[in-house]
Formats: sequence, structure tokens, C-alpha cells
Amino acid sequence: MDDLDSQDDLLVRLRSGLPAEALITDPDITASYAHDMASFCAAGAPAVVVLPRSVEQVQHVMRTATALRVPVVPQGARTGLSGAANASDGCIVLSLTKMDRILEINPVDRIAVVEPGVINATLSRAVGERGLYYPPDPSSWEMCTIGGNIGTASGGLCCVKYGVTAEYVLGLDVVLADGRLLTTGRRTAKGVAGYDLTRLFVGSEGSLGIVVKAVLALRPQPPQQLVLAAEFASSAAACDAVCRIMERGHTPSLLELMDRTTVRAVNATANMGLPETTEALLLAAFDTPDPAADLAAVGELCVAAGATEVVPAEDAAESEMLLQARRLALPALETVASATMIDDVCVPRTRLAEMLDGTAVIAEKYALTIGVCAHAGDGNTHPVVCFDQADPDESRRARESFDEIMALGLELGGTITGEHGVGVLKKEWLSRELGPVGLELQRGIKSTFDPLGLLNPGKLF
Repeated sequence: MDDLDSQDDLLVRLRSGLPAEALITDPDITASYAHDMASFCAAGAPAVVVLPRSVEQVQHVMRTATALRVPVVPQGARTGLSGAANASDGCIVLSLTKMDRILEINPVDRIAVVEPGVINATLSRAVGERGLYYPPDPSSWEMCTIGGNIGTASGGLCCVKYGVTAEYVLGLDVVLADGRLLTTGRRTAKGVAGYDLTRLFVGSEGSLGIVVKAVLALRPQPPQQLVLAAEFASSAAACDAVCRIMERGHTPSLLELMDRTTVRAVNATANMGLPETTEALLLAAFDTPDPAADLAAVGELCVAAGATEVVPAEDAAESEMLLQARRLALPALETVASATMIDDVCVPRTRLAEMLDGTAVIAEKYALTIGVCAHAGDGNTHPVVCFDQADPDESRRARESFDEIMALGLELGGTITGEHGVGVLKKEWLSRELGPVGLELQRGIKSTFDPLGLLNPGKLF
């Protein structure tokens, strides 16, 4: 049977259990589903894009894929930055964006039950109307989906106090590679029965199964936060302030850092009026009953660390303006050159200054603009390599600098990814971080859940 006959057979079988509008076969349209937002990540041409609306339809897709040995690439909004959602040649792209219902919000049990296509911001606003709070807030929260957040174990600005996506996923419904439906976890506040399969799926990048429903933990809505901005003459001084803040036991709801390159890019993009003379701008926020007092204490620590100016916001509007500046960091750096590579290296807080200073040395070595924004309270840095993708030499230098940044992170006792995932972009580095024994066991887990290797092939390993 030739490739055309095989594709015809695939489409016939898919159509037997799916409505016509759930299938996209026009190559001009399917090509738009081929990749996420990562640079330097190969992507193939999908045979078909499927947009299911029910669990049964997802099961039909997986049974068909297993019968015909066709790879399946699950996708959310494709805002990812590692190539984890990139298509492979001849695959079924399984886009979960049409499964976008919030099934339940329970203020007593403090849970939400959602389908994978629900937009993060949509869920956050819906639970907020009930006096509840879903903390994980990636910078792409207005676009990214809960399913994608689960697949890549997303973080966000508030992780320093509230933690990452993995800490809010209580239970999952997952369609396995052969079409069976697995339910993991719980709806209860406590539960330790058996292995924690729920946590195993978080961050698995669709390589173990297709998440079709999630039970998420919620918190009470905190008070409105206030933000402080502190200017520093060096990244080292700003990182010293971070260490002082954490050592004193403060629990900021946000502790973010932008270097001079990032500040200037944000100002050029949005005229935010941020201080361009600063070498590092630190943003700290508190959502406590008395945030002004907390900001005053942190301001004193910043001054002790060498801050040249400390400016606490006076109200919620001024605080939101500062937060908007931080959210604009990545889009602003994308305007510096025709392409960017966004790294995601997390190091111990005590090594944060070495990470930033080392990145500056790498930028000078390769004659590139590399702006850094960071979830400083977590030690999670996002060095953004800006380069001209039409220039082969500059593209080569960009890739080499990206790898050196990851190597630096590992040398400092860190990890190659804090929240963006591995995907295609970092899979060569995953083996270095895990070591041979860890890699062998992870591959064994993959083969248990997906013995035919059909789920998101070529990712992670």
C-alpha cells in the first residue's frame, strides 16, 4: 500500500467516528498547525488535523492511530517555546482547543473541573467571580490552555509564593495510546493511594497520554497585591537583594527581575517610562493584608543590597502598570531582532548572580544581544537570545550561545528548564541532566504507557 492509499485509509477510519467539521485536510491549513513558537525546532507536515469535542472522539482517534500505527501529536494553543507541539511527517495533529468547557467550580471543595482547551485566563476570571483563585499564570495566560500548561508543567509570575501547575493538578482523565480511558488522582483535599500517576503526566508533553479532563485545586482569592520597583547598578546587587528577601522569610507574591536590555526593549515597545539608566530592575509584590508594610521592609533590604532607588506603587493601578511591563518583556525583546531563542534555565537562588553575570559574558563572547528577565524568587531565568535568522553565521552563534547558557545553568547546580519543557529544543540536554540511569528509567516509563511509540514521537528523548 502506498502513502496515498495509507492516508486515504486513515481518513476513512477517522471519518467513521468524527463529524466532518472535526477534520482538517487542506495542506495550507494543516501547515499552520505544524509548530509552536520555538526557534530551531524541526517540524513535519501532518497528514490531518483533528479537533475533537468529546472524550469519545479522542478515544476514536487513538484507536485509529494504534490500528494504523500513525503517530499522534497533541496540541493546545501552541504558545510553547520548546517545540513540544511540533508535528512530525504524516502524523495526526490532535488539537484539544475545542474541548474548552469549565465543567465545575466548587467553592466548598475548592476545585475546578475543566477540559484541556480552557484558556488559563478564562479559568482565572471564572473562579475569581466565585471568590476563588487559580494561581498558575504563565506570561501567555491570555492565550495558553490548561491542557498545554499541564503538558509542559507551566509556571508563571506568582510561583515564588504559590507554586507551579503541578501543585494544582489533583486528578486527570487521560486517553491512553490504545484508546483506553485512565482516571488518576482525586477530588479530595488529601489522598495517597498508589503511585502518583497524576504528577507523572504533568510535564510529560503529551508523550504518555492525552489529557481530556483535569481536576484543579483552587485557593481563596487573595487581597489585591501592591508592587515595588527597585533599581540597581548591577545584576549582582539585585540578586543579593533577592537572597536577603528570601533569607529573612518574606513571602512575596511576585519577585521578578529585568536587566537593562529588557528594560530598554520594553520602553521602546510600549513607552512604559521605566528607568533606562538601571542595570537591573527588581519588582516585588505582596498580596498580604498589609502589603504596604511588607513592601517597606523589602525596600529596606533592597537599599541595604545597594538599590539606587526604591519606588513602591501607591495603588492597584500603578501596580498593574509595573506588572504589565514585566509581562511585555518577552514580546518586547522579540522586536530587537528578526528572531529570538528563549532559554529557561533555573538555578539555586544563591547562584542567580553568577547565572546573570555568566550570561552577559556569553553575550559578549558571541557578539549578540541577550536580554534577561527572570522569576528571580525562583531562580528561574529567561535569557532571550536575539539574532538575525537570515544571517547563517549569526544564527549559528545564537544556537551556540543558547547551549552555553544551558551548560552554565547545569554547572551552577541548576536545571535546563524550569517551566517551558524539553520538547525538541532541549532533548539533547535532557540526557546530560538525567544521567544514564535516569534516562533509562524514563524511557522505560514511556514504553509502558506507549509501547508503539506513537505519542508525540521525537520529543523529550
